[in-house]
Amino acid sequence: MFEEFGFETLTAAQASLYFALGLGLLFGVFSEQGKFCFRRALIGADRAQAAGVWAMALLVAVLGTQYFVTTEIISFDDHRFMGDFPVVQIVLGGLAFGAGMVLTRGCVGRLTVLGATGNLRALTALLIFAVVAHATLKGVLSPLRTAAGDIGPTLDAVSLSDSFGNILPLAIIAAITAAIIWRSGSSIPSLLGGAAIGGLVIAGWVGTGFILYDDFDPIAFESIAFTSPWTDSIFWTLASTSVSAKFGVGLVSGVIVGSFLSAAASGRLSWQSFEGPARFGRFAAGASLMGFGGVLAGGCTIGAGLSGIPSLSIVPITALLAIGLGAVITHRLVDATPSIYGSDGQGTIPHQQPAE
Repeated sequence: MFEEFGFETLTAAQASLYFALGLGLLFGVFSEQGKFCFRRALIGADRAQAAGVWAMALLVAVLGTQYFVTTEIISFDDHRFMGDFPVVQIVLGGLAFGAGMVLTRGCVGRLTVLGATGNLRALTALLIFAVVAHATLKGVLSPLRTAAGDIGPTLDAVSLSDSFGNILPLAIIAAITAAIIWRSGSSIPSLLGGAAIGGLVIAGWVGTGFILYDDFDPIAFESIAFTSPWTDSIFWTLASTSVSAKFGVGLVSGVIVGSFLSAAASGRLSWQSFEGPARFGRFAAGASLMGFGGVLAGGCTIGAGLSGIPSLSIVPITALLAIGLGAVITHRLVDATPSIYGSDGQGTIPHQQPAE
């Protein structure tokens, strides 16, 4: 299929880089404009409206992706979501990521957007996140990842469509997301923005799994995510003469550019930094938890959640539920209860700095 679209001067990997750049640019614009964030949908001050937008994105992503699956244009049969299911590893990773997401006051996707607008807290957290995630994948923390995978049972990944057919899982997901959307009170423009983000997820799967598919130069079948793309980006930044930029680098770069342009056009560019060392410690701890947890869980709220659930595999569904649980528990322990330590470490009540 790749050759039929006339990309004679590009390899499939090179084409995927430019494709991801465009995909990321649009995601950056829509996400910056709509303050798209899973943490905000769970515990934000306007969580009902944010949840409606997130549910709309998920609904569109699931229905659209499964349309292309049922028409046999793309297939998840060989995807990692359909591989082994290390239950304890996925749950522990999700809990850790959810806890870190609350401490940094934003998921990795949201931090990427904020970093592009001048938020130094987000940029610092992203750097720590990428280093820890890469260390967990291929570095000094990889033994911990392996050990976590050895705890408890490792099951065969279950596809809901294989177990129950397509209609029942899709009907349940549609009913749940539609109820959230209906009760959210979100504005039509906000919901349309969420739908657009869901459409980008579909485009990612179809683009890498069909349009850019090449038997002689295969590329990874993937869509919008941030854990693996950030590890790829940090590694490429340090070793660009030895490794080539691929989908992940293009995606992260596109999100940064799109977010910057959106914020600049709307007058939202501004430098923001930490209030004190205690606040830095909170973000550093949260970013580390997200980096480690994101690898164990097989992705973040976007990669394992928004992009993963459309596969109808139980693995990303479990990961997102664990992330949500970890976030709610941490919020109640850390943010819902006034702390005696403020951001300056002098015993004042901390001033919250939400990612939104």
